[in-house]
Amino acid sequence: MSNHYYSRTPEVKSEPQYWEFRLKNHTFRFKTDTGVFSKSEVDFGSRLLIETFETPDTKGPILDVGCGYGPIGLSIAKSEPERTVHMIDVNQRALSLAEENAKANHVENVRIYESDRLIGVKESGFAAVITNPPIRAGKTVVHDIFEQSHKVLADNGELWVVIQKKQGAPSAKAKLEGLFTEVDIVEKSKGYFIIRAKKY
Repeated sequence: MSNHYYSRTPEVKSEPQYWEFRLKNHTFRFKTDTGVFSKSEVDFGSRLLIETFETPDTKGPILDVGCGYGPIGLSIAKSEPERTVHMIDVNQRALSLAEENAKANHVENVRIYESDRLIGVKESGFAAVITNPPIRAGKTVVHDIFEQSHKVLADNGELWVVIQKKQGAPSAKAKLEGLFTEVDIVEKSKGYFIIRAKKY
């Protein structure tokens, strides 16, 4: 089926909409559309991740995996102007929207490109990877994102994940504990967990 938000080319008819949202003390005007994740507002999980995330001291760019139309990556890039934020997604409609939203909100320190999971990421040494993973794509995909994130992180880099308890937070944490040196639940709210995994 190609109408999921994790499809490369959503077939559902385009119906763009515009709205404003405040993230990390900046007001953004977003263009969204059908066929992308959470098209009507910034979903609670992403908001919680954005507000909880703390940029590590480690040097290097930041990677937003599954960027959608851009709220996570753009809000972090806006608040971290000295860093480059890579924003990747498999969904071409989402990537086009993310590029439009970057321009509309005057965010220039981003690189937006297509990648199925992290296959298209050629760089490494990321200070942080941050993701609201595509849970509906299945556990295999989500756990693959965790494994690939570990490989591209710098030493002392961190992976930040938001996931609902009922959608697999305990198994996600267990998977991360098999990959990373230190794994913590740094925030919980309304059934959502923010998990931070550190690579040493």
